[in-house]
Amino acid sequence: MRFSTLNAWLNWLEQLHPVEIDLGLDRVLVAAKHLNVLSFSATVITVAGTNGKGSTVAALQALLSQPHSNKPSPRVATYTSPHLVSFTERITLAGLPVDEDVLCQALERVDQARISTSVSLSYFEFTTLAALVIFAQSPLDYILLEVGLGGRLDAVNVVDADVAVITQIDIDHEFWLGSDREVIALEKAGILRANQMAVIADSDPPLSLQNRVDSLACQVCWA
Repeated sequence: MRFSTLNAWLNWLEQLHPVEIDLGLDRVLVAAKHLNVLSFSATVITVAGTNGKGSTVAALQALLSQPHSNKPSPRVATYTSPHLVSFTERITLAGLPVDEDVLCQALERVDQARISTSVSLSYFEFTTLAALVIFAQSPLDYILLEVGLGGRLDAVNVVDADVAVITQIDIDHEFWLGSDREVIALEKAGILRANQMAVIADSDPPLSLQNRVDSLACQVCWA
């Protein structure tokens, strides 16, 4: 293993890629295919938006963890960012932060995939893949993925979610996403898939978002 501690891994990752934010799915998709982490038996819910992503994931985790349907003890995993104290908070299994040793092993697998495929991965891409590796080897009912920035080109979008949730849209990260809500909404809408279930939690959804939902024939709930 390249490093035996999480701090060593994270310090190394901060220097690995030439830029901190490098939006795009081409590189991370190559590594994800190599790792076989593009599809899951668990129900995947991806959450994008400007405001309320974290609270939405927390609410979904609490709700979905309750016994329901044919799941007496549902197992829910989450991937969020940033963290407050420890990086392990970003990846939870059944409500608990991932074990550091488990995370280090997953980071090692991603590193081997990076070397084998000759791709360069940003900090967020590398750690997103590590989360997906952990989820792929865990018995789960639900996986909740929080978009880091935007949606269309964010690393979590390599996974086709079963349900897409888009929270309130506002002006954010203009350099990468655009300078008005109509353009930014299209970036957030990148997590939508044709005929997919979607929840739009914006009280005044931009027209561009409404048109994209219609064009994809999403099964939508306007919350």
